[in-house]
Amino acid sequence: MRVDFDEYRKYDATGLARLVADRQVSAAELLAVARERAAEVNPRLNAIVRDVPADPSDDLTGPFAGVPFLIKDLGQDYAGLPTSNGSRSLQNKKVTEHSTVVRRWIDAGLVIFGKTNLPEFGAKAISEPAVWGPARNPWDLDRTPGGSSGGSAAAVAAGIVPCAGANDGGGSTRIPAACCGLVGLKPGRGLTPFGPETAEMMHGAAVQGVVSRTVRDTAAMLDVICGGELAGPYSVALPESSFASCVGQEPGKLRIGVRVPSAINPAPHPEAVAAVASAVRVLTDLGHHVEELPEAPFDDAVLAKDFLLTWFVNLAWKVADAQRQTGAPDAAFERDTLLMAALGRATSSVDYVDAVQRRHAHTRRLSTFFESYDLLLTPTLATPPPKVGQFDLPVSLRRATDAVLKTGTARFLRHTGLVDDMIRDNLGWVPYTQLANITGRPALSLPLHWTADGLPLGVQFVAPLAGESLLIKLAAQLEQAAPWAERFPVMS
Repeated sequence: MRVDFDEYRKYDATGLARLVADRQVSAAELLAVARERAAEVNPRLNAIVRDVPADPSDDLTGPFAGVPFLIKDLGQDYAGLPTSNGSRSLQNKKVTEHSTVVRRWIDAGLVIFGKTNLPEFGAKAISEPAVWGPARNPWDLDRTPGGSSGGSAAAVAAGIVPCAGANDGGGSTRIPAACCGLVGLKPGRGLTPFGPETAEMMHGAAVQGVVSRTVRDTAAMLDVICGGELAGPYSVALPESSFASCVGQEPGKLRIGVRVPSAINPAPHPEAVAAVASAVRVLTDLGHHVEELPEAPFDDAVLAKDFLLTWFVNLAWKVADAQRQTGAPDAAFERDTLLMAALGRATSSVDYVDAVQRRHAHTRRLSTFFESYDLLLTPTLATPPPKVGQFDLPVSLRRATDAVLKTGTARFLRHTGLVDDMIRDNLGWVPYTQLANITGRPALSLPLHWTADGLPLGVQFVAPLAGESLLIKLAAQLEQAAPWAERFPVMS
């Protein structure tokens, strides 16, 4: 068969793999279409920031043999190429071995031909690094595709690939999925590998995954990458049947608690409210019991502070580690990164351990909620995708930040309202996703709503421990009831 882009985009990764397996099309032909589409739209999207050499043979094996694929330029090392982490400091430092997750994708037969855009060190919910420039949302090029897996989400939404590598330390898979009309699953702690270079990131809060157009691709990709590794911290328990086999299985009648307001953003945008209302209608029609919660099943105000405090300390380490590896000066890092790192260095060891230890309190409260409910439903975003550049610091704050960094007085900022301002400004539009990372629970964003302006805006389901199979069963049921995979942006 002849495959042009119009034909190519009809298929998800599972469908393309079947075409290759049936010898209706070759891996080289699919790669040519993917590269042609990338050449057409990437100059406007800035989703792919580095080429990966690829010349696929006809004897590829694995469940996704011959399917074009992109990986994120953070936490997904490709041997012989740099992993920039979105930072000028690392853009030329080559790595010597594949990450475990990349090796598993290659063994599955995927044809990796590029690396995708992200914010510096994945530290923001937008993808606007100084080193690569901003990634843009194919549904509206003036808007962000989210972050930190924003380049991957933009590439999938634009049809370059049907599925792409992502990872999630505070919402970095689910946020871009919600911004771009995709499926975004954050697996539970320890289910996917971060090695061999690292045992786990952020005490296990960060996990590997993908963004995709279909639930069956997300499920099958989880089968490909899940499981521990020899140098890993866990021997993870896997379900008796594959995740892919859950697609099409009935989830049963579920009890779902709904919470829309948050302590960070008590009045979400009307479109975020509408997104949840749309989901509730479909869920109710399917026979599920959906109940609005009078309050959040966790202390979301404290959780937000704990998340940012540990993130600042983690970022301080990342900057120091990059400098140890490359000798990069402070000028090689972005202003915002240096400020967050300075706040991290100003955090006492006791305060840091306090924040890490409180994760158990957050987890216990959420676990109590799951004694009465099967799932928690929230918006994924509190607002539609923001405009590119919306979170740039004003000139006056840039000067003030430069003065603080120059004088080394960042420690005094912890006693001002700066951290509260950063919570409001940076998490105000994404206050829902950090819960699953802090507690290690699986969570999933689904594209069940489009705004009046034609922008996708996802909803999030959080599950109890080992709830990935349940999430996949429900997601497949919702996908059938309210299909989204055939919706494509029109890029003028």
